[in-house]
Amino acid sequence: MPSSVTWGLLLLAGLCCLAPASLADSLHGVAVHKITPELSNFAFSLYRQVAHQSNSTNIFFSPVSIATAFAMLSLGAKGDTHTQILEGLHFNLKKVPEADIHAGLQHLLHTLTEPDRQLQLITANILFVNESVKVVDKFLEDVGKLYHTDVFSINFRDTRANTQVNDYIEMKSQEKIVDLVQDLDKDTTLALANYIFFQGRWKVKFEAEGFVAEDFHVDKKTTIRVPMTHRLGRFDLLHDKALSSWVLLQHYRGQVPAFLILPDEGKMQYLEAKVCQKHLARIFKNIDIRSASLSMPKLSISGTYDLETILGEMGITKVFSKGAELSGISEGVPLKLSKALHTAVLTIDESGHDHSGAMPSEERHRFKHLTIKFNRPFLVIITDENANMPLFMGKMVNPM
Repeated sequence: MPSSVTWGLLLLAGLCCLAPASLADSLHGVAVHKITPELSNFAFSLYRQVAHQSNSTNIFFSPVSIATAFAMLSLGAKGDTHTQILEGLHFNLKKVPEADIHAGLQHLLHTLTEPDRQLQLITANILFVNESVKVVDKFLEDVGKLYHTDVFSINFRDTRANTQVNDYIEMKSQEKIVDLVQDLDKDTTLALANYIFFQGRWKVKFEAEGFVAEDFHVDKKTTIRVPMTHRLGRFDLLHDKALSSWVLLQHYRGQVPAFLILPDEGKMQYLEAKVCQKHLARIFKNIDIRSASLSMPKLSISGTYDLETILGEMGITKVFSKGAELSGISEGVPLKLSKALHTAVLTIDESGHDHSGAMPSEERHRFKHLTIKFNRPFLVIITDENANMPLFMGKMVNPM
């Protein structure tokens, strides 16, 4: 007999097939808003876990991309393994039906990658399965329809396995992600690669004076020279007392705002412990347009993570163990997730397409402007304006 989640997905699919496109979008949109609070909580919890393990290095990841990868994997999980995954992602199964979780994530991925958003965003989940494993047809169908997941059969004992995996990822990512996998074990039966590449473009072109080498203070003992750009104009900018930080709100094309949060001297740990979605929502509502002179490094950052280490600290352990219950993926061969990798890459097109943020030249010589220098570590949180939750989270520690 089909499970409750199967009935829910079938019902939702049926409604979407029978309904006009606008109603189908509305149904899925409701599902997104049902899971937004849980996804936001997961995002900030995950950030704190990553920050705990990465004190002195750059941080950059997509909590939404990671959540979709493991929600996808949960479709083949049973028992405690299934429960651990969804609860580890902070979903409350007593409040949000599992069908809504999958429908919400599916809709979110669809809206982020649709051409009308004007975002250059490439993301995918790829499951690599040992060629001896017969994958359940229902699992292939579900992960293909809901998450556009590729399931790639491979001989992990072949000495060329690493190369084959990386070649496939490079091809699927349009050469944006290269050499992701380094150390696949020959006894691997199941591996997950999750990647997301985002090239943002500012909505507003701010007048810049090019890049000049200046000091960036990595920590109290380390100062490096990095290319910094100076901009004079009007910005969404405020000093948030609750976070002891300056917050610059920059808008990408496609309704994707970025919060660049510069803590006061010595306040980074305080900021990391304090910041949450409620702060971002309040800042977004109350931020003012102010004339200022800004100095900042080029905003290009990436991160790659072994998710077993990070998610294990958040309660997702069984799927990586010999006791993993993954009979929904393969009924014949015992499986465990041997490797799960996530990589996120951000590049910025600095040009924008509108000069409305620039300060008229006649005002410059007489205006006493505020000066803000992003010349020490700061947070980068890129959100989805529609769903009101973080898409990417990061910390710029060393721009080089």
